[in-house]
Amino acid sequence: MKRIALINDLSGFGKCSLGAAIPVISVMGMQACPLPTAVLSSQTEFESYYCHDLTDKMDMITDQWGKLGVRFDGIYSGYLASSKQIQHMLHFLDCFQEEGTLYLADPVMGDRGFTYDMFSREFLDRMKELTKRADVITPNLTEACLLTGVDYEELITHRQEPDYIERIREMCQELRSKAERKQTVVVTGVIREKQGVEYIGNIALSDEEFVHTENPYTGKGFSGTGDLFASVICGSLVKGLSVQEAMEKAVCFLQDAIEEASREDIPAVHGVYFEKYLSRLL
Repeated sequence: MKRIALINDLSGFGKCSLGAAIPVISVMGMQACPLPTAVLSSQTEFESYYCHDLTDKMDMITDQWGKLGVRFDGIYSGYLASSKQIQHMLHFLDCFQEEGTLYLADPVMGDRGFTYDMFSREFLDRMKELTKRADVITPNLTEACLLTGVDYEELITHRQEPDYIERIREMCQELRSKAERKQTVVVTGVIREKQGVEYIGNIALSDEEFVHTENPYTGKGFSGTGDLFASVICGSLVKGLSVQEAMEKAVCFLQDAIEEASREDIPAVHGVYFEKYLSRLL
């Protein structure tokens, strides 16, 4: 059985992070090995939450796994709460990233043009260092702009223009040119307008493929959908699927769950009821 290490937080409410990644990787037929970076009562967009930070425990778990002599077919890192956690993640890679190990980094820093509370210039510099070591990165459009120095607000003024997707493709190529490994860049949550209708999609660029998928936009975003998407991409690529096949699988899994949550007016912070759609990943 293939094995994937999952480095992320565990939130009791919000259907995100490890709570999203573990069932996805498991139902895809692989062993999910979580390394929690923090335990939260709920994800951080709830009005109130408790967080037990596990930064100082990350290396302890890493070192214990090293003593066991375990190896991983894949590594997936998501939300990292500080520059210090990124440093611990780099130590994890030093221990477990091998030639045949696929590493997917989701560079969580912000969304919709805004940065999260942990963001700083130092954090960005460390995240750039981390993403250079990844085989796959899955930034949303805000994070892709942060990593490339592109002005997000100026970029989205071109949403209605024919060259908008090409502009983002160029950003993907810039990110790939800085990577230490042959890298696939997947930019998520790309919203554009066509004939007055908004669409949301994802763009991927690798050595072999340029893929752009999109669906009508419901106008709502939900907690954890990025984590679910990245988990499917990671699991699919570890299993040997192409980038296009991985993206199609992720969209098939998520689209109906997002549309259902929008119709039922589920609060965005609670996430989507993805569990009923897990069979699509078999």
